[in-house]
Amino acid sequence: QTLILEICREEHLNALNKDLISSLEDALNKAEKDTKARSLIIVGKGQRAFVAGADIKEFQNFNKKEAHKLSTQGKEKLFDKIANFNKPVISAINGYALGGGLELALSSHIRIASSSAKFGLPECTLGLIPGYGGTQRLPKIVGVGHAMEMILTGKMVDAEDAYKMGLVNHIVNPENLIEKCLSITKLFQNTSPESLSAAIKSINYSFVNNGCKIESEEFSRLFETQNFKEGVSSFLQKRRPNFNK
Repeated sequence: QTLILEICREEHLNALNKDLISSLEDALNKAEKDTKARSLIIVGKGQRAFVAGADIKEFQNFNKKEAHKLSTQGKEKLFDKIANFNKPVISAINGYALGGGLELALSSHIRIASSSAKFGLPECTLGLIPGYGGTQRLPKIVGVGHAMEMILTGKMVDAEDAYKMGLVNHIVNPENLIEKCLSITKLFQNTSPESLSAAIKSINYSFVNNGCKIESEEFSRLFETQNFKEGVSSFLQKRRPNFNK
């Protein structure tokens, strides 16, 4: 089963604010505990925007302490939670993915774009920098050169350029966006849920010094799961595995 999480602030181009981040956190907590759910798709309501950034009016008068809390709590509640989610998360990006919206997509494990999608981190044009993980995740995904150019200029890139630099996995026509995402989630049905969770954690740790240690720990832990025994048995018996979901 795949859960679709739709962001519904269409009149505000689905911009993130405090209430929306809390609502998304609650939805993620429920999805994390849903044993029937194997994956999650995040999509913005409407055709104009995935998420067109954060709601600037909400924090324009913040002081340093309030701004620090905004950044750290936002990452804890939403962005890091997505990145470290125990099931694969796909962002289905239609229209604008700017600022916090692009940072949300960067937190996801896979990004699928419609041909009309636009991407950017314009914070430097506001006298800021990305504060929800953009300066950390974008270089890891597209390389330092592309990340520097996007962040330092604040420019937008279209879907084709995003694909060329590795920012998105696929480009599809807008009407086929969810269908493409679902075609990927179907492939997760051939895998063990414990393996997916362990792989996500290990890949995330590939960017830190103890990544290989984490990989070995996750690898060995899976040997104690029933799904590992089923996976090996099915391979040796030349049949499809029947994993516990």
